[in-house]
Amino acid sequence: MPAITVDRLGHEVGAEVHGVDAESLMADAALPPLLMDALEAHGVLVFRGLHLDPETQVAFCRRLGDIDTSPGHHEVAGIYRVSLDTAKNSAAAYLRATFDWHIDGCTPEDETCPQKATVLTARQVAASGGETEFASSYAAHRTLTAAEQERFAGLRVVHSLEASQRRVTPDPSPEQLAVWRRRPVREHPLVWTHTSGRRSLVLGASADHIADMDPDAGRALLDDLLARCTTPDRIYRHEWSVGDTVIWDNRGVIHRAAPYDPASPREMLRTTVLGDEPIQ
Repeated sequence: MPAITVDRLGHEVGAEVHGVDAESLMADAALPPLLMDALEAHGVLVFRGLHLDPETQVAFCRRLGDIDTSPGHHEVAGIYRVSLDTAKNSAAAYLRATFDWHIDGCTPEDETCPQKATVLTARQVAASGGETEFASSYAAHRTLTAAEQERFAGLRVVHSLEASQRRVTPDPSPEQLAVWRRRPVREHPLVWTHTSGRRSLVLGASADHIADMDPDAGRALLDDLLARCTTPDRIYRHEWSVGDTVIWDNRGVIHRAAPYDPASPREMLRTTVLGDEPIQ
């Protein structure tokens, strides 16, 4: 088996893994902990041209932890089909909100923790657009001033599905509002203190307002922090080719998809590695 190397791609987030193929993902017992360590260090791992089939992707993700097997518009349990084509994904309309920066799992229907990691494989790509961008919310906290870290430590932010959906549908119908509001509203600390001792900022499209703060002032602060977290020099932008696989640390990385034509055949296969760490 060739030597495995991990080469940094960006200043703050992203690394490319070389020397791995689908067979080694399943056969090498040392690989899962090595990759999880690399994910902790780099936030995003890129495997170019891996060409995982859905069954292998799910089996590999099970080596990283428990996975989400809820119905996902795909015949293989554990695969969720990401597509704007409603024939492939009946919930495609909701995916337009993924064009904004976000962390997955901030507004669960139950008390589920945000996912540990997300694995995405490109089945078909867009002719234009559809890249995925990543930024480190660990780095966003680390680069705050000492005074800011102290000030933000006690702030809490209200998150909702409605907040993220209003960004793409600012004038919803009563029926749309009713559906959005069936999802529970969640309140999380702005600063997530992880069991590892690291800290990250909980930012993104679902963040509606800061509790007990003037709404305009709170919105301005959230927007400022997000803008500082996602300056061009702090982003890794992945330009997809068919067969690429990317894994990211959902707990310390925010992400978004670049817009693309809704009629595009772009199709990604996603598997979610469940988390066990609440935002606290």
